[in-house]
Amino acid sequence: MTAPLRIAPANEASWVELQLILTGTAGRCQCTRQRLGDHDWYAAPVEQRAAILREAAGCDDPRATRTVGLVAWVDDEPAGWVAVDARPAYRRLRNSPVPWAGRLEDKDDEGVWAIACLVVRHGFRHQGLTYPLVAAAAEHARAQGARAVEGYPMVTGGAEVTWDELSVGPVGPFLAAGFTEVSRPTKRRRVMRLDFDA
Repeated sequence: MTAPLRIAPANEASWVELQLILTGTAGRCQCTRQRLGDHDWYAAPVEQRAAILREAAGCDDPRATRTVGLVAWVDDEPAGWVAVDARPAYRRLRNSPVPWAGRLEDKDDEGVWAIACLVVRHGFRHQGLTYPLVAAAAEHARAQGARAVEGYPMVTGGAEVTWDELSVGPVGPFLAAGFTEVSRPTKRRRVMRLDFDA
């Protein structure tokens, strides 16, 4: 990527900028499915999902002390989003077999954060933007006091994958950011983790 890139906490972005990124399926999800869990997510209309994300992200409030994601700008155009928060904040992860297969982990451990979703806006895809987004999300988690951060990416084998599946990201950006493989819960999914030095 050669164009100027800036990544910042979502509270430094406007709500309009974030919505320019979250279009199509991502716009319907409003990055709330992992947070709410399937039952509550399906029951909530899109407008309610958007209200939940808007409050959690703190958009338009640069003085907010907390946010649940980061926004990337390329040439000052909003281009990407990554959701990152303490792992227990994501109810869907708690009930999914993916993070826990073969592991004895405390599901309520606030010191372990998770990168739950990655979205790159149309027009900015296939430029490697997920690499700096994952690295920035890991750094954000560390700066917020996380002991570790996890991701649950897919092995794509170079194949084109729909966003619905790839919202968790591909393995490559996690490896590049220093994550190591913890487990292989399915044929195409990996649990990746980065532990921070105390």
